[in-house]
Order: sequence, then C-alpha cells, then structure tokens
Amino acid sequence: MRYRRLGHASGLKVSELAYGAWVTFGNQVDEKQARDIIHRAYDLGINFFDNADVYAKGVAEEIMGKAIKGIPREALVISSKVFWPTMPGPNGRGLSRKHIMESIHASLRRLDTDYLDIYYCHRYDPDVPLEEVVYTMNILIQQGKILYWGTSEWPPAQIARAWMIARENNLIPPVVEQPQYNMFHRRRVERELVPLARDLGIGLTTWSPLYYGILTGKYNDGIPEGSRASLEKMAWLRDYITPERIAVVRELTALAQELGMTTAQLALAWLLRVPEVSSVITGASKVSQLEENVAAVEHQDKLTEDVLERIEAILSKAPREE
Repeated sequence: MRYRRLGHASGLKVSELAYGAWVTFGNQVDEKQARDIIHRAYDLGINFFDNADVYAKGVAEEIMGKAIKGIPREALVISSKVFWPTMPGPNGRGLSRKHIMESIHASLRRLDTDYLDIYYCHRYDPDVPLEEVVYTMNILIQQGKILYWGTSEWPPAQIARAWMIARENNLIPPVVEQPQYNMFHRRRVERELVPLARDLGIGLTTWSPLYYGILTGKYNDGIPEGSRASLEKMAWLRDYITPERIAVVRELTALAQELGMTTAQLALAWLLRVPEVSSVITGASKVSQLEENVAAVEHQDKLTEDVLERIEAILSKAPREE
C-alpha cells in the first residue's frame, strides 16, 4: 500500500485506497464478514475507513464499530458524515449546530470511539448560514471530537467560501472534499474540483470508483446471481447498466487483460493518476474483492501516456454524464 497526504493543507496520511461502508454494511455484509474484511484491509495496509450516519440508518456505523475491535485505534483514520435526516422533527437533518452536535454524539456512540479523524458535511445546506457550519466544526475540533473536517458533494464556490470564512476568522478550514469520481462521472471533478483542490490545498477522497460495480466488468454478460444489481432493494442499479456503458466496459476489459490486470484494477489505477486524489474509497462484500482492489495500487506504473490515450479514446464513446 502507498500513502498520500490529505491534501497540502493537512499532515494526515491516508492509504491510496480506503474501504467504505456504503451499500455493503447493513445490506450485503454482516458483522462477521465486516470484521474479516476490515481486518484483512488493515493487514493489506489500508488505514482509512469511511462511513456515514445515514448508511443503513446507522447500522453501518454500529457494524464498523464492532469490526475494528482488535486494531489499534491510533492506527486508523475513521470518517463519518452528517446532513441527511437521521432524527425526528424539522431539526433532525441538515447542518444546523443543533443537528451537527447531536449527530456527532450519535455517530461516536455507534462507532464506539472517542473521536473521528474526519467529519464530512454530507451535502451543502442552503438553509444554514455557512458561518454557523464553519464555527461548529471548529468547536468539534476544539472539543477533540473530530480532528479534521471536510465536505462531500459541495459546490466548489461554497467550498471556497467556507475555506475563506475559516481563514478570515482564525478557524480551521475544511481540508477535504468527497465527490463521486469514476470513468463515467468525471467532468465536474476534473474541470472544477481538481483546480480548487490545487489552489486551496485540500485533498479529494473519491467515492463510487467502479460506478456501482459496472466498471468491474461483472455485468458485461448480464446480471449475475448474487450481485448487487440482482438484489431487489438494489434494483435502482439496473438503470445504470445500459448497453452503451457495457460496450465501453467491454473495451476497457480487453485493454485491462492486455495489461495484465482486471477491469476493476484498471479503473482504480486510472483514478490514482490524479495527484489531487488523496484516496479512492472502495467497497467490497468479499475479502477476495478487497484483495483484487488493493492490487490496483501496484498497477499504476502501467498507465503510460500511450495507455492513457487509449483509455481516453474508449471513454469518448461513453454516454454523456447525467
């Protein structure tokens, strides 16, 4: 495993690949499987584990809290998020100081830890003054409940404004943004967020690197039994498995085989080509999938300029981003 700083505005080092609980914990993975996957991930050098209060209605945090037992807490970088409705009433969602404070206590309780390394504002909240959000995050850092804070899927202009508010008031600014980024969903990151990250020194920790599993190539010949898309509660995934995307993935699969790697490894290595990407958050419901993903780190050097040009030619045939 290799490690990168969480941008240039922090000294925190995170593994190039992280393990995330979204979709899997509380849906596909039980407590024993979660423990096996997380401990194997740690053995392979992954130190960054991502979660959110809304994943599986809090169950994902509870499962992760139990799964990390036996691993030194100081060796881990654990993140969670706040924004989506998790409590009753009009204040049970969003980024008000009230909801943030109540949410961090609930997340710490479910994860069974004294602090989070990273706490994300899961979406931008237009109903809350940005100053309130920045000051609240600074309070949590002063209280030792979080060490760093960041944003997820925020408009670049609002990230820059939060950063400026913090700087002007001697507060700690956001140091990380978590956007969706993959071969089928890339323009916003590459055109807007990478330049912003470079200018402000923030890191990018990207999610959905395999585009809901489509970029693994496992749907090239239909929907396999037992895959996420075969589950009734994940039926929404089927809308993304279009003939146009599958045609692109089949070409990527052929190129990956030529290079001696899997389609998933090619997609992950391609993301790591971007210096502003601090970590790529992956999911896995099996240890074997995790091990395959981690091997992508060793394939980065195979992405020469010629190979990258070939990838761009293939991706030019992809449907327009939604």
